[in-house]
Amino acid sequence: MANLIRRNESQPETPAVWDPFRTMRDLLNWDPFAEMSPVLGRTTDAVFTPRFEVKETKNAYVFKADLPGIDEKDLEITLTGNRLTISGKRDAERQEDGDQFFTYERSYGSFSRSFTLPEGADPDHADADLRNGVLTLSVPKHPEHQPKKISIKGLGDKVKGVLGAKEKGNA
Repeated sequence: MANLIRRNESQPETPAVWDPFRTMRDLLNWDPFAEMSPVLGRTTDAVFTPRFEVKETKNAYVFKADLPGIDEKDLEITLTGNRLTISGKRDAERQEDGDQFFTYERSYGSFSRSFTLPEGADPDHADADLRNGVLTLSVPKHPEHQPKKISIKGLGDKVKGVLGAKEKGNA
């Protein structure tokens, strides 16, 4: 009999930095009746829910998600007004009759995530790339919503002007 290494699912992964959004997700996914699942007919199968990383850069809003095992044909990205929706599915692998699983922790199924784009986003020029199981979606900002550098005319310019006038007067 092979020795099995079992992972204790009751202890959540401890992030290096506290993430209030992760805490809220965990609270919203909490099922107080999970212990009674055989009685209520519920299954404890994990649902495939990819995690997203959303950041704002100088020129765009960038969405990244780890989507291992998802083909381009199984992924759909739609824009309705300022609402960005990313949905897809990951199918379970076929099980042969003689297969014996010692653990089954991978999750499969459909997912859908929606994000509201800010006012300055330019969805007409959005660009998506799926490479090595990582989706990268970039929604550029309209030029008028990109940061502009404003030069400061301060004391340094006044001092130069005063010194220049004194030098002209002394010469």
